This record gives sequence, C-alpha cells and structure tokens, in this order.
Amino acid sequence: MPRKSADSEEENQQMSSKEEVEQVNSMLASVLMYLSDESVEEIDLEYLLNNTEGLREWWDQYREKNRKQIEEEIKNSLEKLPLEELENIREKIKENIQ
Repeated sequence: MPRKSADSEEENQQMSSKEEVEQVNSMLASVLMYLSDESVEEIDLEYLLNNTEGLREWWDQYREKNRKQIEEEIKNSLEKLPLEELENIREKIKENIQ
C-alpha cells in the first residue's frame, strides 16, 4: 500500500510541474505577443507585470530564489573592494535601514 501513496504523490508532483510549465508558457506567449506588437513604441515592464496573469508573482518568486546567489556574489566581491568603497556601502546600508 505505501507504494500507491508514493506513486500518487509523484503523479501529483508531475501534474503540478505540468501546470507550472503551462502557466509559464502562457506568460511567455503573452509577453512575446506584447513585444511583437508593432504599435508598441516603448516597452513598459510595469504594464507587462500588471497585465500578464501570474507574471508578477512568478517574477517575485524567481527573484527571491536568486537572492542567495546575489548575496554570495556580493559577499565575494566585497573582498576585492578598497576600504573607502566598503565604507560608502556601509553608509548606504545604514541609510536604508533607518
């Protein structure tokens, strides 16, 4: 019996993955339709995020997933910066925290 439960869980994950792929495909199609519209003179990212169903939520999740990578890249690059630049960064951080 436990095998059926594992199979069911795997099927649910596959269905969820398929639904996610379909959603991303739909968002991509909407974005490409907007980009290929010859009447659009200037690309408006806010318009895309607001008018493409699920895109803003997907974009926020994507950015959050990459947060750790960004933090690591920043941490690694700090070692190479001169002291003056590090002090400037510290001041900017303090300003943002307050």
